[in-house]
Amino acid sequence: MVWPDDHGTLRGNIVNFGVREFAMAAITNGLALHGGFIPETGTFLTFSDYSRNALRMAALMGLRNVFVFTHDSIGLGEDGPTHQSVEQISSLRLIPNLHVWRPCDSAETAVAWKSALTCTTCPTVFALSRQGLAPQPRDAGQLAGIARGGYVLAEAEGGKPAVVLIATGSEVALAVAARTLLAAEGVAARVVSMPCTSVFDAQDAAWRAAVLPRNIPRVAIEAGVSDFWRKYVGAADDGRGAVLGLDRFGESAPAGVLFKHFGFTAEAVASLARSVIAAG
Repeated sequence: MVWPDDHGTLRGNIVNFGVREFAMAAITNGLALHGGFIPETGTFLTFSDYSRNALRMAALMGLRNVFVFTHDSIGLGEDGPTHQSVEQISSLRLIPNLHVWRPCDSAETAVAWKSALTCTTCPTVFALSRQGLAPQPRDAGQLAGIARGGYVLAEAEGGKPAVVLIATGSEVALAVAARTLLAAEGVAARVVSMPCTSVFDAQDAAWRAAVLPRNIPRVAIEAGVSDFWRKYVGAADDGRGAVLGLDRFGESAPAGVLFKHFGFTAEAVASLARSVIAAG
């Protein structure tokens, strides 16, 4: 891959595709087929719609191609709802043989990169935030758990959890903050970070059951459409599971204003946790 300098000569290892997301994805599929390269491309997540056919072909053909999508949610802010991804992450997760990683900090991003480079039979999508995200504390076991796609990031204080909070990306910090609020009330909450649902689903039953125990209410938190998370928390009408999601398009405002406007706060997560515990 090459980048032309001001004199028209070729140097480096970057191609400026311009606003041509489908061509970008299709051409890098060809590079992956050729061999000798591990291609990586980058654009906003909402523009994955333009890349869709080539993304699907990469998955169908089992190509090691890395698609980095940034500005992954309403956190994009002032660019407005046309550029704020709502349904894209969930729709990409439905493509077979495609790993979709939505990391919450640099540690999860590093593990996702390792996965993308070592998986030779599938492409990888990254959904990265625009806003800065603080690193989460982890021990060695938790760091190792990242590679399994979903793991216990913060255990319930005092033993068995009364509720499990499942989150991805920028919303993991909300789940951690809600756990603190609940602990102050004597409610034990476990926080599960699930940066890659397909990798988690491929784990053995023992791991999945250890991370998401049966018969404990669950709340999923992600700034996107909510229906995808029903497979993890249960049906909407049973009361024992809830999703804090976004089933409409966004607005144009600073990211912090939008998260509060749409109810993505630690207080809202804690309130949902209390409701599912009461229903159980």
